[in-house]
Amino acid sequence: MSLTTTELDLAAARARRLVLRMLEAGHSGHLGGALSAIDIVTALYLNELDIDPKDPTAPGRDRFLLSAGHKAMAQYAVLALAGFVPLEVLDTYGSFKSPIPGHPDMHKLPGIEANTGALGHGLAIACGMALGSRLDGTGFRVFVLMGDGELPEGSNWEGVAIAAHHRLDNIVVFVDANGLQISGRTSDVMDMSPIAQRFHAFGWAVDEIDGNDMSQILEVLGRQPLSPGQPSAIVAHTVKAKGLHSLEDTSESHYWRPTQDELAAAIGEIETQIASLQLEAAR
Repeated sequence: MSLTTTELDLAAARARRLVLRMLEAGHSGHLGGALSAIDIVTALYLNELDIDPKDPTAPGRDRFLLSAGHKAMAQYAVLALAGFVPLEVLDTYGSFKSPIPGHPDMHKLPGIEANTGALGHGLAIACGMALGSRLDGTGFRVFVLMGDGELPEGSNWEGVAIAAHHRLDNIVVFVDANGLQISGRTSDVMDMSPIAQRFHAFGWAVDEIDGNDMSQILEVLGRQPLSPGQPSAIVAHTVKAKGLHSLEDTSESHYWRPTQDELAAAIGEIETQIASLQLEAAR
């Protein structure tokens, strides 16, 4: 699929609205990171990944791992837009035995490649997948979305070292660097800056982008791998709760339990953005 930047911006706005639909059903959830990462997730599923919702376990498919599993509402919303799951499933969020729990479960929903959310495990799993792709000759790529708040986990850096050592240039990592986690600023909780230089020191090819700018996301994806023989790391600087101005760049948005009035205001704000983008796309 090849969509324009405006079409993808519109899809991302619709995905944000679906996140709020899930919040409406479940009354609370990890909002901030879902909204900061949703532009990247939209670009991957709707424009980049070689996947087919009619055959979600095809051996040669590209893989996407949401290492920061608490951002699952972003993945669920885009999976629905991509046709992996009916929209009505989103209304089960927060209910007993829902196929869309708080963290992704590969046994409950097509399109989920691994159970994630115990932070720091996504990249290590991706290394195994990427090595398997090389060994069996299928040639698929593995994309990973990490959060800057999970970088202090030591298992991440074991994965970083393994990927560089084995020259896994079929791995692409996005670090959703929104600068916040549930306890406050990442720079105060455990400062892992400079992130790009740390990956580079391990032998990765690295770039930095505005992770809420669809044109920059598409441009860097068009240059993969950044360097043959090296895994690629993209430090994507984003805004927590992007799209909801009253919550943007706040740790309070990390896990949000809105009042009815707050949720109604948020829905109105996103629907205004959707209407504006629809007009732009129609021009």
